Amino acid sequence: MTDFTSNTPLERTRRAPPKREYYAYFAIIFLAALPLAILTWGLSAARQFTMPEKGPIARAWTQARIITPHIFTA
Repeated sequence: MTDFTSNTPLERTRRAPPKREYYAYFAIIFLAALPLAILTWGLSAARQFTMPEKGPIARAWTQARIITPHIFTA
């Protein structure tokens, strides 16, 4: 019979992904989202005849900030 009270097996802890990998994915997603953000920003400005609050870079940055962590938690 095995006694697990004194020699408990070590649990594997989840390590955080390397920052370089995160930044690489972030950059790819940001560059992919940028043309779409420019397009939606331009269409929004044309429809409302005013400049939107967030510019296209801020929109793409926000999308990259939302999408990239989902990749690492999946």
